[in-house]
Amino acid sequence: MDALAPLIAAALMAGTPLMLAALGLLVNEKSGVINLGSEGMMLVAAALGFAVAVESGSTWVGFAAGALAGAIMAAGFAWLVVWLSANQIACGLALSIFGVGVSASIGLPYVGATLKAASWAIPGLSEIPFLGRALFQQHPLVYTAIVLALALSWFLYRTRAGLILRAVGESPESAHALGYPVRRIRLAALLFGGACCGLAGAFMSLVYTPMWVENMVAGRGWIALALTPFATWRPMRVLVGAYLFGGITILTFHMQALGVPIASQLLSMLPYLATILVLVLISRNVDWIRINMPASLGRVFIPNR
Repeated sequence: MDALAPLIAAALMAGTPLMLAALGLLVNEKSGVINLGSEGMMLVAAALGFAVAVESGSTWVGFAAGALAGAIMAAGFAWLVVWLSANQIACGLALSIFGVGVSASIGLPYVGATLKAASWAIPGLSEIPFLGRALFQQHPLVYTAIVLALALSWFLYRTRAGLILRAVGESPESAHALGYPVRRIRLAALLFGGACCGLAGAFMSLVYTPMWVENMVAGRGWIALALTPFATWRPMRVLVGAYLFGGITILTFHMQALGVPIASQLLSMLPYLATILVLVLISRNVDWIRINMPASLGRVFIPNR
């Protein structure tokens, strides 16, 4: 039990950036837009957030910079796909490639710099045997991500605004005919998604590994993209999936530390192999995907046509 508590705590930490990014992407896709640029947005946010935190001396300012960077990149993506009706897949891939280069340029002066890792604990609860170490000694953003999943579940299925957002994703033509500003709704959804991806990237460089290393996101943006169909576009299932993949990631590190006689390269592949396996299993049930997936996902909407 003494060894299990830190593993659970580490799994929660590893799952948090996945959950933040996946929740933002879920809102994007609920509006009918698929954004494959999450990896690039997370990388730029990680680099810029770390640079700002080093220069300002405040990780919270770094988080704000990361969220802003993600939102700005999402705004550029929105201009291309929502107003110019460009192909969403091509623009998303371009955004990811763009983010790799920009993040390397921003982070170059900060290679080797480190931030002091702060300790966090909830008074009283952190003293509970086992549970205190496992659940109540986390960074505040870990709990914020959980609250965000709950809030999004309520917003999407219990509010009028959430119903309108889902309607735009199902049939933007019908929503437009009823007088709803489809383009502005999609822009708002993309800005929210970009800010979430930005927070996820900043979390990587400011909390998870408080330093900047080129390409440190290491494919987590793509795993976050895979989490949305895995969760069938439901926020609470995103929470479960994020912690599942976070647990797999930590398990690979733990197995390496224990000296399990498996090549480290194979162990490092486990999270990505698990992602592929889950997508293959889900895709076997086409009807299930069709029922839960937003009907207009990836489709260009042009008003009055």
